[in-house]
Amino acid sequence: MAFSAVTSAVTTIGELLTEEAIYLWGVEEQVDRLQTELKWMQSSLMVAETKQSTDERIRLWVAEIRELAYDAEDIVEEFALKIGSKNKGGLPSRIKRSACCLKEGWVLHETRSKIEKIIERINDLVRRLQAYGVKELKDRGEESSSSTERRESRRPYPHIMDDNIVGLVDDTEGLVKVLTNESGCKVVIVWGMGGLGKTTLAKKIYHHRQVIDYFDHLAFVNVSQQFLKRKVWEDILSGFKTLNDEDRKENDEKLAKKLCNILKDKRCLVILDDIWTSEAWDSLKPAFPATRDSHSKILLTSRNKGIVSYAEVRELRCLNKQESWELFEKIVFPQTGNIIDVEMKELGENMVKHCAGLPLAIVVLGGILATKNNSLNEWQKISDNDMLAISYDDLPPYLRPCFLYLSHFPEDYMIDVDRLIQLSVDEGIVSTKQEESDGGEIAEDVAESYLMELVERCMIQVRERDVATLKVKTIQMHDLMRDLCLSKAKQENFVFIVDKSNASSLSMIRKVSRVSVHEFFFIQCIKSPNIRSLLFFNGFFPKEAFEKSMPLEVLNYVEKHEEDCCNPLFCILEISKDSTKLLKIRGIWRYMFNNFKLLRVLNYETGYYNFAGWKLPSDIGNLRCLQTLDLRVRNLRIHVPNVIWRMEQLRHLYLPRRCKSRTKLKLGTLRKLLTLVNFNTKNCYLKDLINMTNLRELVINSPFNIENFSEKELGENPPIIGSKYLHSLSIVGNLGDRSINPRHLAHLLSGCTSICKLSVAAEISELPEYHYFSSHLAYIRLEWCGFEENPLPTLEKLPNLRILELEEILEVKEMFCSAQGFPRLESLSLGKLYNFEEWKVDEGAMPSLQRLEIWGCRLLKMLPEGLRFITTLKELKIESMPKAFKDKLEEGGEDFYKVKHVPSIIFQDCDYSTK
Repeated sequence: MAFSAVTSAVTTIGELLTEEAIYLWGVEEQVDRLQTELKWMQSSLMVAETKQSTDERIRLWVAEIRELAYDAEDIVEEFALKIGSKNKGGLPSRIKRSACCLKEGWVLHETRSKIEKIIERINDLVRRLQAYGVKELKDRGEESSSSTERRESRRPYPHIMDDNIVGLVDDTEGLVKVLTNESGCKVVIVWGMGGLGKTTLAKKIYHHRQVIDYFDHLAFVNVSQQFLKRKVWEDILSGFKTLNDEDRKENDEKLAKKLCNILKDKRCLVILDDIWTSEAWDSLKPAFPATRDSHSKILLTSRNKGIVSYAEVRELRCLNKQESWELFEKIVFPQTGNIIDVEMKELGENMVKHCAGLPLAIVVLGGILATKNNSLNEWQKISDNDMLAISYDDLPPYLRPCFLYLSHFPEDYMIDVDRLIQLSVDEGIVSTKQEESDGGEIAEDVAESYLMELVERCMIQVRERDVATLKVKTIQMHDLMRDLCLSKAKQENFVFIVDKSNASSLSMIRKVSRVSVHEFFFIQCIKSPNIRSLLFFNGFFPKEAFEKSMPLEVLNYVEKHEEDCCNPLFCILEISKDSTKLLKIRGIWRYMFNNFKLLRVLNYETGYYNFAGWKLPSDIGNLRCLQTLDLRVRNLRIHVPNVIWRMEQLRHLYLPRRCKSRTKLKLGTLRKLLTLVNFNTKNCYLKDLINMTNLRELVINSPFNIENFSEKELGENPPIIGSKYLHSLSIVGNLGDRSINPRHLAHLLSGCTSICKLSVAAEISELPEYHYFSSHLAYIRLEWCGFEENPLPTLEKLPNLRILELEEILEVKEMFCSAQGFPRLESLSLGKLYNFEEWKVDEGAMPSLQRLEIWGCRLLKMLPEGLRFITTLKELKIESMPKAFKDKLEEGGEDFYKVKHVPSIIFQDCDYSTK
C-alpha cells in the first residue's frame, strides 16, 4: 500500500535525521526537504486510496507513489549505510575526509541528484492528484486520528471471544450422536460450500465434552489443497501424543502402519478439515484401518461430498431468515441485541437477505457495520455490495497493509500473533516511531491494536489465547477471505509469492520489496538488491529438488543429522568449508549477506533468521537493517562472532541455547531491543542490560552470576535491568549448570517492577522474600527447583497471581495453603512432585480457583479437605496417578464428597497400582 510505504519512508528518514544524522553529512538539507514532501503526500493519499477502487487513473498514481516512496527510503538508507560502515563512531571531519575519498564526492553528488529527482516526481504527482479532485488536507492536524483516539472510540466486541454457532446446534448434537455410536458409520463427511461454517462445526465437535470423554485420543488436522501426506500422519500422531523421534526416521509405510494399529486398538477420533478431492483421501487412507470392527471414527469436512463413497454425508445448510438475523444481531449489537430504528432494521434485513444465509458473509457484514456507530447513512453506503470485497474497501488506510500482510502465509496456516506483530513492525507496516506515548506504547503495541481491529471486523479468526493475559496467541484466515487477500495483494504488487504455480519456471525476480517462498527455489533468482523482506515457509527442501541440486556428501550429512537441522540450506556451510565441490553452495550465504544489505526480515519456518551450522559467518554483520535475528538451533553448540553490536536496528534477538565461548558478545549498542532470549553472563556482559531501556521480554540461560555482589546488603548493588517495561522474565538452567544463587535472583527481581510473567526452570534452594516479587505477577511457573521448604507461603501473598504451575520440585514433601491465600488464583497445576506426600488447604484459601490439575505426584495419598469449600472449581484433572488415588475420588469413593461439586472431573492414565 502506498500509504504504508510513505509512512515507512517518513519514519526511516526521520530516525536517521534525529538519531544518526552524522551519517547524512552532506545531504541532510535534501533529506529533510524530502521528508517534508513525503509528509504532505500522506494527506493526499488518505483521500486517494479511498477512490482508487472506482478510478483507474488514481489507482495507477497510487501505485506510482508506492514505488516512489520505496525509492526514497532506499536512497537515504543506502547512503547512511555506506558512510556509516566506513566511519562508525567517527567525527564529522573524518566523515568529510572519507567522503572526499569516495571518488571525489561522487556518492554525495549522486545522492543529492537522486533526491532532487524524487522531489520533482512527488510534486508532479501531487499536482496531478489535485487536478483530478484529490485535495490536500490544509491542516496537518486533520491527517489522521491517533491510535489512542481510535481505541477510545471503539466499542467492545464480545463476539470475538468465541466462534459463533448460530444454526449449528442441531448439527452438533447429531454429529456427536453419530460419532459416539459404536455401531455407526466409521467415516463421516460434513459437506457444504465455503463459508457455511464447516470448520467451526468441526472445532465444536473436537472440544465437545461428550466427545472428549468417549474417545481415548483425538486429533484435528488441516489438510487443504496443498498437503504432504506424511505431515498429516505425523500431525495426527502428534495430536494423539504418540509421535516420537524414532517415528520421524521411519519411512512412510511404517509410519502409516503405526497409525493404523493405534486406530484399530484404541478408540480415536481423527478430524481432517478441508479435504478437496478423492485423490487426496486415497493418498491418506493407507494409514486408516479398513476393517469395520475398528473403534475409531474419521470426520472429514469438504466442499465435495463424493470424496469417500462409503461415508455418511451430512450436508451443512445455509441459515434461514431467523437464524441469519440472530447471527447478525449477535455481532452488530452484542450488548442490546436489537435495533430501535425501524428504518435501520429494514435496511439491515435487506443486507442480511443478500448474504443468502452464508454465515461468513453475515459475520463479515456485521463486522463492518459494528464500526459504523449505528449511522443510517453509513449503513446505506454498505448496502448492495459484495460483502467480502466491501470489507476490504471499508478498511482505513492504516489497516489495509496489515490485512495484505497476511497474504504472505500459506493456506490454513496457523499464524502466531507475536511473530506476525514482529514481522509487521520489522517491515515498517507499523512505524517504529508512530504514535509512541510517554506511557511506554511502542510500535508493537500499535500493531497489536491494529490486529485486534481486523479481528473485530471478523476478517480474521481467533484460534488460541494466552492463558495468563488472555491476549490472542494464534489466528487463521478463512479460505474465501484469504482469496480476497491474495487478489488485493497481487493487484497492489504487495508481495511476490513463490508457490507451485511458478517455482519450477522462475528465472528472475526483479523490482520487488517482499518475497514469500512456499516452494523450493534458488535464492539467486532474486535480483532485487533493495529487497526488505524474504520469508520461507517451505521448511525442508522437497526431496526431489534437493537430490537434484545437492552433492552426495550433503545428502548423506542431512540424512544423518536431519533432526538437528532446521533447514538443509543452513547445515551445508560448515561441512563445505574444505570441499571445492561445494563452493557454489557456500556462495548462497555470501549472496544473501552481501547483496541484501537493506534486508529487515529474513525468516525461515523455524525462526526469523535460523542458522543451523556450527560457525556463524561474520558477514552477517552486513545486515545492519535486520530487526529480528533468531540463532536458536537444537542440540548444537555454535560460534557467534562478535558482530551483532553492529546491527543496531535489532528489536528481537534470539541467541543460541548453547554458544561456543570463543568470544564474549557486546550487546550494549542494541538500545532498541524488545526481546532478548538466551542471555547468559558467560557469553555476554551483564552491564549491557542496563542500556536496553525498551526491553519487554528477557530469557536468561545459566550461568547467571553477578560480579562484585554484596552478600550483606542487596541495596548496595547497582540495578541490573534498565527497562521499566519488562513484562516477562524467564530463567532456564542448562544441563550441568542449572543452579542460581537465590540472592542473585532477589536482586534481579527487585528491578523488575512491571513483570506479569515469571518462569524459573533452575535449581534454587529457596525463593526470595515476598517483597522482591512484582505485585503485577499474574503467571508463575517453577520447575527443577530444589526447595527444601514449602514455597506457597511466599507465593500466596501475591495479589494478582492467576496461574501457578509447579513441576519437578523434588524436595518438598508437604505444602500448606492458608486462609485468604491466593486471592485471585484461577489455575493451579502440580506435576511430577515425586516426594510430595501431604497437602493441606484452609477454608477460605484460593477463593477464585477454577481449574486444578495434579499429575505424576505418586506419593500424594489424597486431596485436601479444604477443596470442598472452593465452590468456584469447575474442572479437576487427575493424570498419571495411582489407581487407588483415582478410586477415592470417583463416585462412591471415600474422598468423593470433597469434589462432588466440581462439574468436570477427568481421569487419564490412572490405571497402575502402587505398593
